[in-house]
Amino acid sequence: MAEKINTTQFEEANINPFNAPTPGESLTNAPDMPKQWETPPQYIEEDEAMEAVYLELTAEDNLMPLIDLINDKTPLDQIAQVLLYRGYSKGLYTPDLMLMLAEPTIYLLIAIADYADIKDYVLYEGEEDDPDGAIYDDDVEPVEMDDEDEGEVEQPKSTEEIVEFDEPSEDSVSPSLLSKIKKELPGKIEKVKENK
Repeated sequence: MAEKINTTQFEEANINPFNAPTPGESLTNAPDMPKQWETPPQYIEEDEAMEAVYLELTAEDNLMPLIDLINDKTPLDQIAQVLLYRGYSKGLYTPDLMLMLAEPTIYLLIAIADYADIKDYVLYEGEEDDPDGAIYDDDVEPVEMDDEDEGEVEQPKSTEEIVEFDEPSEDSVSPSLLSKIKKELPGKIEKVKENK
């Protein structure tokens, strides 16, 4: 009997590559047992869905682990993506509404970080390497690239000009939720920190 010369990556991992769903198999599921995301969503209005996201994030069991995640430098956009995708897969909202909730959810996470006194949170992965987000120190000397140009060299912008934190506005967060964030969130964070 001949010996097998090469082993495949599937054999090395002890995986059968043919043990997978047949293409189109998902279309043969029973109509009376749909997946959660195949049913009508629980929320169809952005304000209602954002209220649900706020209540989930600030629930007593979720708030301290969330603060720990932010403090451990987990990018806020990744937290928002996981949270919103989980809501979509539970059938809470449509994919379109999920995308519309991204900006206000990140603003909410920034507010949670600020109220928890976390000043060095990471907004997105690779933020420190992004030249558009660079913050210049006071001792930066401009480099003159062209000796022929006798005009003034443009100075780097001051930190205040480069980094402007905009408070969440009514355009990105509904007024009722904005008032809840300002009134309830500091108390919730203090309560969770005391119980830690």
